[in-house]
Amino acid sequence: MSAQAFRSIDPRTNRAAGPELAVHTAADVGAVAARAALAFEVYRATTPERRARFLEAIAAQLEADRAAIEEAACLESGLPAARINGELGRTTGQLRLFARTILRGDCFGVRLDRALPERVPPRPDLRLRRIAVGPVAVFGASNFPLAFSVAGGDTASALAAGCPVVVRGHPAHPRTSLLVAAAIEAAVRASGLPDGVFALISGPGTALGQALVSDPRIAAVGFTGSRAGGLALSRIAGERPVPIPVYAEMSSINPVILCPAALSARGEALADGFVASLVLGAGQFCTNPGLILAVRGPALEAFLARAGYGIAASPSSTMLTAGIHDAYAKGVEARSLVEGVQLVAAGLVGEGENQGRAALFATDAERFLAEPSLQEEVFGASALVVACADEAEMLSVLERLEGQLTATLQIDADDHGFAAQLLPVLETRCGRILCNGWPTGVEVSDAMVHGGPFPATTDGRTTSVGSAAIDRFLRPVCYQNLPASLLPAEVSDSNPYRIPRLVDGEIVPG
Repeated sequence: MSAQAFRSIDPRTNRAAGPELAVHTAADVGAVAARAALAFEVYRATTPERRARFLEAIAAQLEADRAAIEEAACLESGLPAARINGELGRTTGQLRLFARTILRGDCFGVRLDRALPERVPPRPDLRLRRIAVGPVAVFGASNFPLAFSVAGGDTASALAAGCPVVVRGHPAHPRTSLLVAAAIEAAVRASGLPDGVFALISGPGTALGQALVSDPRIAAVGFTGSRAGGLALSRIAGERPVPIPVYAEMSSINPVILCPAALSARGEALADGFVASLVLGAGQFCTNPGLILAVRGPALEAFLARAGYGIAASPSSTMLTAGIHDAYAKGVEARSLVEGVQLVAAGLVGEGENQGRAALFATDAERFLAEPSLQEEVFGASALVVACADEAEMLSVLERLEGQLTATLQIDADDHGFAAQLLPVLETRCGRILCNGWPTGVEVSDAMVHGGPFPATTDGRTTSVGSAAIDRFLRPVCYQNLPASLLPAEVSDSNPYRIPRLVDGEIVPG
């Protein structure tokens, strides 16, 4: 540990709060990475049942420590208690989801192609399973101090895969991170696992994270944050003597398409729903609806008037950090200066520090396509409405969008034909397509995808939410003609873990 120390900052006052917290050093990073590497062989060899019980033990310990954790998270994030309470429930819920997933066993992708000695040419005995990749570095997110942080989805999915985890705690909530880490460490001890299965690295600045990704014992990285941060880590990981994957969720403006019939029939309700989604949590969600597309006309004018009224009446909210607030204010100001972009409405001026005012802008498709900066995320409660001449121009705009986490279709029955034209385009540009809803709110389930093509993520084949998130930290191994006594349990004939498998092309339940 360094002699240097730092403290929590209350974003509502910009004042330091709580005790001084120790700062880790680059030497500490090397030490915890070494312990993780030593723990890897032991931990990856644990049974699915033992790992599942470990994940459940973490969830139970977090619930036991709820009061202290929630108090710290509210202070360090400025988020209300109800939001933090719900986020802790989501955190424990996804831990238990991953426990059920590994007990179910399909995530291990077991396949058996039995030997065919009489075939010409003969087929050898082939058996495949997916194994843990190694120690994983996880970066806590600023906007979810629990669900995307120390015990969040990246940590839970890596532990479920059999990978030790080293978390780079987000500097914005160091006390919360320490309390959550203590809960995980208690579960490690109670489960009889090596202490290298989990570790937390804390401190301000970027050097610790850079050192962690550079360490040769780290095998993969999970990150949620800005495009600049994700790309910086990707460069470090790619320049290592042995490059490693960085699964980074970065930026998205999450287009919402107001199809003509839906806009004409229920424009006011759509405006109200949009405003509610936009200002939720001061707009500090990666699925914030930052872009609205619609055909120009009276229905869109009515939508803009209603949405503008709702924005103008929206109170300001405390943003997560002074840095995030400053970046948001600069982003809103820069957008207001773009030629051809109109500020429709701004929220109420707030009292206190780091108050983010909602902002609604409007422009036309021609200007949107001509100005690349309009596709950039302004992280906060800011959105841009783009008026299109007709459906063909709306389709043209979508075809030129960057990769997104989500796209939303607002449709009525008469819009189904147009929506059918849009779906193939949206499929190539986002990870989740919604119908008649709003993108904020990500269900933690087996079918969820929270990912998308670049720059939404660095790898559009993956998700950071839902049970498929485990896939990122597993890799396939094939065993050819191994004696039965040497086969791993998952691919043995006895199948002691009762894992469902693909055997000679047929699915066989566990």
